Amino acid sequence: MAIKQRSKSLKSRSSSLADTFHQLEVLNAHEVVDAGMIPFREKVGRDILPGTVEVFQINIGKLCNQTCAHCHVDAGPDRREENMDFDTLKTCLDIIKEHNIPTVDITGGAPEMNPHFRWFVESCSEMDVEVMVRCNLTIIMANCKYRDLPEFYAQHKVHVISSLPYFSKSRTDSQRGDGVFNDSIKALKALNEVGYGMEGSDLKLDLVYNPSGAFLPGDQHSLEREFKSQLKRKFGIEFHNLFAITNLPISRFLDYLIESDNYEDYMIQLVEAFNPSTIDGLMCTYTLSVSWDGYIYDCDFNQMLDLKIDTPVTHINDFDMKKIMDRKVKVNQHCYGCTAGAGSSCGGEVV
Repeated sequence: MAIKQRSKSLKSRSSSLADTFHQLEVLNAHEVVDAGMIPFREKVGRDILPGTVEVFQINIGKLCNQTCAHCHVDAGPDRREENMDFDTLKTCLDIIKEHNIPTVDITGGAPEMNPHFRWFVESCSEMDVEVMVRCNLTIIMANCKYRDLPEFYAQHKVHVISSLPYFSKSRTDSQRGDGVFNDSIKALKALNEVGYGMEGSDLKLDLVYNPSGAFLPGDQHSLEREFKSQLKRKFGIEFHNLFAITNLPISRFLDYLIESDNYEDYMIQLVEAFNPSTIDGLMCTYTLSVSWDGYIYDCDFNQMLDLKIDTPVTHINDFDMKKIMDRKVKVNQHCYGCTAGAGSSCGGEVV
């Protein structure tokens, strides 16, 4: 069952699910637990502890040129207020430099719409930090302001990671909106033209696949082969890797599950697919996630549920790596999404 495109964010619709506390109430409802979904912490049977911070992930803002139906960020054109300011970005830069964090992962929204985005990318590049940007592709075609993004990315050796729900127009547009597929293809061609995704190129272009309905993604390697074959044959497009990501029951995807009467079945599906071998490779064990207003989380998904790290230090203005490392990862029922099957993270399968 395909997800229908929403025209507005949950927040602008005044939906009860715009409240993260309400989302957590839904995730922990007795009827779901009684149906077989035991608490995640009980299922794991142990604490999840962080390792060395390898990735500093920054949600630079919720402003976006799209309103995707599955978006766990609830991003959209109406989310103008939630945009990281210069001082907060400067503090992030200082932390990355002081603690020699090798990779910064910039996400949104459409991160490129933040007015300080290019300055931040340039500053990270000057420090020899690997920069990853979660680009929705259509931003490149949005207007003339963004048309030079492929060249800008190439100049600073940015690792571009882009969402493309499928290699067909109908399935892509049903999830992300009319016209998204055609603009995405144009953007991918523009990236290929400057060297992104080509065999032997160090300009990394990876795609992200997530299902269009209430089911788990298929095998990542099989999907990658099919995407490469179809995109090359139909459009002459090349890319490096495909990341298959499970939709987590958060924000607009949670709204879809409830409206389509798929919520309980989907949650039980996640529990039944639980794979304990994914635990040590979860992104929360090597990533710190920072919100647009500077608060710190174990991962991007915890950020969207406002589950701040379990330490006395919760904001980057008080950043203390020693205290932050001496914590337990905060978990809840949505964590079943990252531990189902081969696992799921911002880099695709875990095992």
